[in-house]
Amino acid sequence: MHVPRRLDPPLLAALALFTLVQSWSVVGLWHRWENPLVAWLALPVLGALATYECVRTARCTALDKPSRIFWGSLGAACGILIPAAFSGMHDAVGGPVLNQALGLRTQSIFLVAVALVLWGLLRLPTWQRSGSDWLRFGLDAGVIMITAGVLIWHFALARVDFATSPHVTPRALVLITVISAVSLITFVKVAFSGAGRLDRGALHILSTGVGLAAATGALAPHITDRPYLNTCLIALPMSQFTAFLAARRQRRHTGAPQAARPASRRFSLMPYLAVGLLYAAVLKVETPRGGAEMLMAVAATAVTVLVVLRQLTTLHDNARLLDTVDDSLTQLRAYQKQLDHQVTHDALTGIGNRSAYADEISARLDGGEPFVAALLDLDDFKIINDRYGHTTGDALLQTISHRLRDRLRPEDTVARLGGDEFTLLLPGLTEAEADLLLSELLTVVQAPVVDGGREMAPRVSVGLTASRPDDSAGELLRRADVAMYAAKAAGGGRWTWFDPIMDQIADHDAQLAADLRQAINRDELFLLYQPIVELPHGRLAGVEALVRWRHPEHGLVSPAEFIPLAERNGYIVELGRWVLEQAVHQASRWERGLGADAPAKISVNVSARQLGEPGFPSEVAALLSAAGLDPARLTIEVTETAVLSTGVALDAVRALAALGLTIALDDFGTGQSSLSLLVDCPVSWLKVDKSFVDGVTLDSPQAVIVDSLIGITEGLRMQAVAEGVETAEQAERLHRAGYRFAQGYHFARPMTDTDVELQIAAQFDRIPAHGLPN
Repeated sequence: MHVPRRLDPPLLAALALFTLVQSWSVVGLWHRWENPLVAWLALPVLGALATYECVRTARCTALDKPSRIFWGSLGAACGILIPAAFSGMHDAVGGPVLNQALGLRTQSIFLVAVALVLWGLLRLPTWQRSGSDWLRFGLDAGVIMITAGVLIWHFALARVDFATSPHVTPRALVLITVISAVSLITFVKVAFSGAGRLDRGALHILSTGVGLAAATGALAPHITDRPYLNTCLIALPMSQFTAFLAARRQRRHTGAPQAARPASRRFSLMPYLAVGLLYAAVLKVETPRGGAEMLMAVAATAVTVLVVLRQLTTLHDNARLLDTVDDSLTQLRAYQKQLDHQVTHDALTGIGNRSAYADEISARLDGGEPFVAALLDLDDFKIINDRYGHTTGDALLQTISHRLRDRLRPEDTVARLGGDEFTLLLPGLTEAEADLLLSELLTVVQAPVVDGGREMAPRVSVGLTASRPDDSAGELLRRADVAMYAAKAAGGGRWTWFDPIMDQIADHDAQLAADLRQAINRDELFLLYQPIVELPHGRLAGVEALVRWRHPEHGLVSPAEFIPLAERNGYIVELGRWVLEQAVHQASRWERGLGADAPAKISVNVSARQLGEPGFPSEVAALLSAAGLDPARLTIEVTETAVLSTGVALDAVRALAALGLTIALDDFGTGQSSLSLLVDCPVSWLKVDKSFVDGVTLDSPQAVIVDSLIGITEGLRMQAVAEGVETAEQAERLHRAGYRFAQGYHFARPMTDTDVELQIAAQFDRIPAHGLPN
């Protein structure tokens, strides 16, 4: 549907008044008007409209302060033109006869208006010039004033008989025309030098109006016989109407991108043009006279032309040299910009780096604006890096960074701290709003990523904390880091807000980790052994070595607490070495003391870090040789994650199997559960996790998985061990399913080496244990 354009009363009124006055003046060239008062009365109204538009523009908050000052100055000038119009009207029609001359009062008012406009122009930031720039501008203005005055006098005013035209004064015509010319030069210089946020098109409209107003001075000699006409009736409406149009254009184009500023000339052609016009006038006057005066004029002109040409040639060479310098400076700025970008941006992902993020946090804290800081860390990123290579890991980081940048708001900040850690700065969000944003963000970030035909499902742990008035950048990141590790400890793939109690937990963990490093030397660690039994009778088939820690202050510390600590601080390698040595030596003692009744196998858990240690298989071989233990008696238990972590880990497992050790895959089904691992890894024993065993007596998915796994192990000629058996019903159900080995509290809890020996003695003395009846 066509929507009619809304009427614009100010524009219609200004256009009507301008057209009225100009039409009245044009018609007056052929028609004698008895009274010019009608035309003069339009000028104050047009001035009021121009003032109104300029003041509206000056109040536009989208403009910078210098631009608003300029439009305010122009509005004041337009306002001054209102009394100037009344004063000019009084000069023209207030006497006994019509008069074209402008009185001293009117001229003074015009000068004040022009001075206001020039003051506003020259206060613009882009017109801040050095002393030499101002000197050149003054010299240019002086040349133009003298030249314009001479030319107007010679070609126009000298031909008017002012004695017979008392209503025209040459002084006023020369003064107004010269001042208009200087104003025009100023507008043009500012327009070409750039004027901040002033619209260049608006400046062009203003300079056009000033130029046309200045040109009306040339009409004065041709209307001296028409006293009802006046050059002010043409020049003044021209200035007012163009100011009206320029102010409206400025408001329409405020905020729009400005066209590239044209390159400024290194020298001005206007003085040379003025000199040329002045010499042309001299030659026009002297040539008809002939004689010595003509020769002197021609010679002076020729010498001046040669000097100007020589100067222009020198300036041209200088300009070429300056162009070369400018090119070098441009390249230097581009290089500097590139360096600045590299200093503040991450080379791999293109987003901000740690330095830029710290600066942004500091700036926000100094400004007192509340915000939320978030620290993101990819879960198990090392596995992806080690299994698929760093190229795939880098591609995943780039994808994650792009997803973060695309999903966040424009005012948010994302940066990469290093490795697989990213950080966010989220201003102006409440906790509930931040939770909603994080929920959406994790959905996007954790979507599957396909690279090189491989599909990866990234998981991200996020720690959040809100800024405080007395915060520092380091403290904010520390709290976010503590919260992030809490999210990881809770299972990963989630976000967690910082809570002060986390600091207490972190302090406790730090102290506990420090104590753990001394635990071996202080003889605080010891091993327990949990029996692995045969089904259905429960005869001992082997034992699993389990480390325990008796802390001098805290008593028994759960392995679920100190093993993750050892994993995080790297102490797991030393701890695992100690466990392996103790278990091997114990197995050797049992073999020597119990002979054929000794446990057939002793299982030891080995971490991913141990498998990644250089020379680990050789270390195990040396340990077995020193203890004199048959490698077949030692079972190495590894998790899916440990084997999948690196190619080095898988190679270590294969080397251990080559030594004759038994390899057991622990907690099967809880990790990445890749069935291809059962083919690639030399696994002899598969330990089915307790989470599946718990549901074996029910009609549940866990029972289906348990039944399926026994078929897989039989097909691959492996042995299956059911972990965490706690009831006779579970043991009986597992036996019916085909399981021949199990361990759990139903049979025995972890016990000391002495208790194991008692268990063996009871077994061979036919003292019943927790087995099933035959």
